[in-house]
Amino acid sequence: MKSYYVYIMSSLSKRLYVGVTSNLLGRVWQHKQKKIDGLTKRYNITKLVWYEETNDVYAALEYERKIKKWRREKKIILIEKKNYGWLDLSENWYDF
Repeated sequence: MKSYYVYIMSSLSKRLYVGVTSNLLGRVWQHKQKKIDGLTKRYNITKLVWYEETNDVYAALEYERKIKKWRREKKIILIEKKNYGWLDLSENWYDF
């Protein structure tokens, strides 16, 4: 069964990016390497601070849309429930 991930990434100044993917490892690598033009590249958003997995692509897309509409404070509460220190959850995923 295929997995889908809703995720939040952050810059050092805590600017947030919310996304969805079926390949979390690859997508986070793209953000870290600045392979994608846009918000994450422009604002150096390279830390994976939260993610959730589901087997339902429609649920993942709906959750992403829902989170994107939230106020910043609510997103921070979501992150800090699982990752109070805002650690990079992908810190040991790559060899660079």
